[in-house]
Amino acid sequence: MESPTSPASRLDFYDFIGRMRRPAAADLFHSIRSFLASLSQAGEPNAEVDGGRVQTFFAEMETAIRDHPLWANATNQEIDNALEGLEKYIMTKLFDRAFASSAEDAKSDIEISEKIGLLQHFVRPHHLDIPKLLHNEAAWLLAVKELQKINSFKSPREKLSCIMSCCQVINNLLLNVSMSNDRTLSGADDFLPILIYITIKANPPQLHSNLKFIQLFRRETRLISEVEYYLTNLISAKMFIMNVNGHSLSMEESVFQTHMESAKLGNHISVASTSSSQGLGTSTTGLNEESGDTEGLKFPFMDSETESLTPAEVKQLHELYRQVVTRYTLLSKALRKLSVDEDQLLNSVDD
Repeated sequence: MESPTSPASRLDFYDFIGRMRRPAAADLFHSIRSFLASLSQAGEPNAEVDGGRVQTFFAEMETAIRDHPLWANATNQEIDNALEGLEKYIMTKLFDRAFASSAEDAKSDIEISEKIGLLQHFVRPHHLDIPKLLHNEAAWLLAVKELQKINSFKSPREKLSCIMSCCQVINNLLLNVSMSNDRTLSGADDFLPILIYITIKANPPQLHSNLKFIQLFRRETRLISEVEYYLTNLISAKMFIMNVNGHSLSMEESVFQTHMESAKLGNHISVASTSSSQGLGTSTTGLNEESGDTEGLKFPFMDSETESLTPAEVKQLHELYRQVVTRYTLLSKALRKLSVDEDQLLNSVDD
């Protein structure tokens, strides 16, 4: 499947629009407008019901296009190009109704995104039993970037192309390793763990809604063969992530839970730190520029005399003190969850 931004992909759509503007296409255009109007007046969105209606309409339009004078003597490829253009037109018009239209979908998107955000803190390739022979940061980064593009498009075909591009990068990596090392790879046993890891690294936006959108609104006749295989694998990766536990990551459940709790605390500290630094950035920067001292970036009042502090600086110093106490408290909680003796840790600094 070509890239969603490829010239061939754009040509399908613009050729379809061009033909729809011809007087001879008035009957087809009327059918399209009537269908869109009927669906928009069908009450509250229901993705499953809407998906069934869209698939029925695609099948009816395929018959109409094949029998239409505008496509007389057209090849099967030309007919398919017209149907691709039709799908993009219909689903772009219906996107707001069809994509992530329910509260349940929005909730699922948030849950999986937050879950992946925690897993990113500690999951490494060896947790998924990915052999070192298959470690390739350059290829993995490319696959991540392809998957992260999925929300840049509105048609099921284009979203699916992002998944295909990601999976093909992984597949090419497996093929190259197989050929260069004379090693027979075991298909899904090697492919799926890498895809899971890529999905965790990418944390693609609205993963649940994107997969559901593709499943319901991509033309059913095109969800076959290699496309079906890759889509099924990404669905499996999503389910693995949602149900992940210690056993699935080759670690004790208690260790897994500790990692998850620490990740939650780490996220909380990061948010608090970002918020505080934004509020104090201007005044601290000014002091650093005057002193030219890099240590001042960390301790802006270290060399100041108490009597020389202005009321504004005292207020800033008090705020910095509150930040230190807050971070120390959160760090202490995290250390206790990791079964680290706080007193022993502090004593070791003096030794």
